[in-house]
Amino acid sequence: MVIVATIRAIKYHGGCDLKDIKEENLAALEKGFVNLEKHIENTALYGLPAVVAINQFVTDTEAELALLQKLCAAKGARACIANVWGKGGEGAEELARTVVEIVDSGVANFKPLYAWSQPMKEKIETIATRVYGAAKVEYAPQAQLQLRRIAKLGLEGAAVCVAKTQKSLSDNPDIIGRPSGFTIHVRDIEIAAGANFVVPITGDMMRMPGLPEVPSSEAIDIDDEGNISGLF
Repeated sequence: MVIVATIRAIKYHGGCDLKDIKEENLAALEKGFVNLEKHIENTALYGLPAVVAINQFVTDTEAELALLQKLCAAKGARACIANVWGKGGEGAEELARTVVEIVDSGVANFKPLYAWSQPMKEKIETIATRVYGAAKVEYAPQAQLQLRRIAKLGLEGAAVCVAKTQKSLSDNPDIIGRPSGFTIHVRDIEIAAGANFVVPITGDMMRMPGLPEVPSSEAIDIDDEGNISGLF
């Protein structure tokens, strides 16, 4: 399983202020690694080895890249620097070779986290407690109504795709690092019957952000010689 990580995000989880995120900060990187560590551990729940793709930014220092690779190795995960932004396909060659090597090794032994036949609440709570590290799950009245509807429609066997903030293991974007003992709040559950999965919507999040009145794509152009402008 490939986990895409950035030095910036890990430093953020280590308490680094966003205004200082571009500056070298090994202490914040080491402290924030607990967040990535949890993601690495989660791959093991599925019987899969972890490959960390370090999405390199121009502000990442050699010391930071080396430290992150060392921390990943200590957790048994291969970490490859992926400089696709700067070098295109060439920048991902090491990552690709590493993934192929692990696939060919046959060490993966995938196993689902839950059985499809388990009750819906049990599946949701398995994800919340084992993957996110929550202590419990609370369901708002609308979510409870949807759970009853799911049972009535015979959809208990559907898969679960949780909608949650990407900024935290919890459903609160302000809680960084590797929190524990928290509660996941399910405010609604969307039913995708045709695809046979349900979407528990957690916390106060926007699922589909809208485009601005003038999207950035309108500034992108290509000339007759194939030169692209307006990307950055």
